[in-house]
Amino acid sequence: MASPRTAAPATTATIPAGPAIFALAIGGFAIGTTEFAIMGLLQNVAAGLSISIPAAGQLISAYALGVVVGAPVLAALAARLPRKYVAVVLMALFTLANFSSVLAPDFGTMLVTRFLSGLPHGAYFGVAAVIAASLVAPTRRAQSVAMVMLGLSVANVLGVPAVTWLGQNYGWRLMFLAVALLGAVTVVLVMRFVPFQPVHEGAGIRRELGSLKRGQVWLALLTGVVGFGGFFAVYAYISPTMTSVTGLPESALPLIVGLYGLGMVPGSILGGKLADRSVMGSIHLVMAAIVLVQLLFWASAPVPWLAVPLVFLLGAAGSSLVPALQTRLMDVSPHAQTLAASLNHSALNCANALGAALGGLVIAWGLGYRAPALVGAALALVGLGVAALSSWLERHRAGS
Repeated sequence: MASPRTAAPATTATIPAGPAIFALAIGGFAIGTTEFAIMGLLQNVAAGLSISIPAAGQLISAYALGVVVGAPVLAALAARLPRKYVAVVLMALFTLANFSSVLAPDFGTMLVTRFLSGLPHGAYFGVAAVIAASLVAPTRRAQSVAMVMLGLSVANVLGVPAVTWLGQNYGWRLMFLAVALLGAVTVVLVMRFVPFQPVHEGAGIRRELGSLKRGQVWLALLTGVVGFGGFFAVYAYISPTMTSVTGLPESALPLIVGLYGLGMVPGSILGGKLADRSVMGSIHLVMAAIVLVQLLFWASAPVPWLAVPLVFLLGAAGSSLVPALQTRLMDVSPHAQTLAASLNHSALNCANALGAALGGLVIAWGLGYRAPALVGAALALVGLGVAALSSWLERHRAGS
């Protein structure tokens, strides 16, 4: 009998890519739901655990820390395992961690379960992206990756509002139970529809970590941290901006947040199509678009009929960057794609922290709620510069 390391991936040819990518996207939907829904239930969680709202906010930070830590560690440790089984194990861990949040009796335990829930996040998206890209023609890799990431975008439109409503009306712990059930469904679908692929010869922790020696990997990660920091600088303060500057009532905020998430859906699809034409060209174009949209939002925030459509464009512009960044990291680390793709999500969570911190800083300085849009534009402009440097170095090396 042939070993798993050398056996031909016969099932790859017999199982169509569509169901496999859909199965992986359901996992993204579950992850996106648990990551963002807790923000809408923060007051309920605080009351249920008898803690302050700022303390409850630490649960969000614990999840993000889990993503940053788990992405490189789990991706490296799983390097010698077949990718299908890695995806299954990661989603099983995600399911168990969310179910443990249902049962967590106190704040300390909940803090641990949220950290554990975040651990598989980046590694799952990394291995899912690599699997999806391997199932289609090279000219459709980024679109395939975008379809997996689409689960994250759709979660903001459907999953987050649904479980937020469920948690508000029937108990906030049901949010974690619903996510755990989604995780269990993903495990079943991945086992059924994702084809087995043998592990490449020579795969291992050393090869995966070797990708960190590549300067282009770090430049791609820096592009994501700085460029996406601009996206989060505005997103973190969208609610007070729309009420204090635009003048909308608080009752309109669910619609505004939903509009932001709705923009992420076509943004992800368009981003995949653009990246399949030119990965670096897509990054340059999208970064420039983010700068422009941020500046337009800053200028038009006091005008409701202009500001509201721009919320949609903010979501679309930001999400369209993800497929290109994911594909770029896979390209610049061909022998360690899983780790490189996983690190993208560590970078995005670092961007979340950076953008929110800098946006909060300019607000604290008394510059107002419009100021984070200028911070976002500046960060995106720096990200564009990093991407341009990466392209120049690549051309210079090719020509030497």
